[in-house]
Amino acid sequence: MEYSPPPLFKRGASARAKAVICTLLALALLIADSRLHALLIVRQAVGTALYPLQMAALMPRDAANKVVDYFSALSTVEKENQALRSQQGARAQQLQQAQLLAAENAQLRKMLGAQQRLQVKSVMSEILYDARDQFARKVIMDRGSQQGVATGQPVIDDAGIVGQVTRVFPFTSEVTLLTDKDQAIPVQVLRNGLRSVAYGRGQSGYLDLRFMSYNADIQKGDLLVTSGIDGVYPAGLAVAKVVQVESKSTDAFAHIVCEPVAGIDRHTQLLILLVDPNPVARPDDEPAVVNSKNDVLNKRRLTDSTRDKTGAAKEVAKDAAKDGGPEAARKNQNPRSAGVR
Repeated sequence: MEYSPPPLFKRGASARAKAVICTLLALALLIADSRLHALLIVRQAVGTALYPLQMAALMPRDAANKVVDYFSALSTVEKENQALRSQQGARAQQLQQAQLLAAENAQLRKMLGAQQRLQVKSVMSEILYDARDQFARKVIMDRGSQQGVATGQPVIDDAGIVGQVTRVFPFTSEVTLLTDKDQAIPVQVLRNGLRSVAYGRGQSGYLDLRFMSYNADIQKGDLLVTSGIDGVYPAGLAVAKVVQVESKSTDAFAHIVCEPVAGIDRHTQLLILLVDPNPVARPDDEPAVVNSKNDVLNKRRLTDSTRDKTGAAKEVAKDAAKDGGPEAARKNQNPRSAGVR
């Protein structure tokens, strides 16, 4: 059974006719717009009228996208910040290492220059650690008897004297610094040649010039160098600089404080001078000594022999005087006649 609308509503064209008419109209509008551009103004007007509605419809989507982008960007920025901080720490460490290597390189170049200027043989050494005694000023070096290090040898840097080797092991050695309270070094004032002895003051890091008269010719700023009279330290090496002079006529001695010019607490590379702290006679000198001793012994033997011959001649003369009178005595006084040669 077919359904059909009542006769009252059967008005106008049919649905098929409406579809055909709309299709033809659409085709006509497309042709007119593409070929003649007749609907450009109409399209702009419609787009302008519908723009607020489009923006209102897109606002929720844009807000959601912005929220997502914000949190994504925040997470990305945090990760980048953390990565940059890690890189900054690594770069800072690399920079510090580069600065340390540059300073060490400069110090080694200075040490090499000092080593070339010295007239004695030396060996480069590095400080391993400080001595365990906290009241002493001593360090342990990485050179020992296997490298020619011996007790009493001086230790220097590019500026001056640092200390002296006090104990030696096969591969390490102990160096007592110049500022140790039990350390002393003969010095002289470079300006006028005045000789004295500098003593360490312990933890203060300074030196004392003891037993100097109150009117001694020494001034603040004078440079002290090794005098070389001890036979251990080569003469002319810088030791300290005078920083304080207190002279009073009421005191027997002046109070003089000096500051070491060497980097005692600053450098890790030092030079050990391979000098002989206890020089002995060379083998070339032994024959001369032996010959001189033999000459002395020969002279003594000759003197004793002459004395014996003279005594024997006197005895023969006395016996002849008793037996044969004056003529026999004069005859026997001659050593040749007595048989003495």
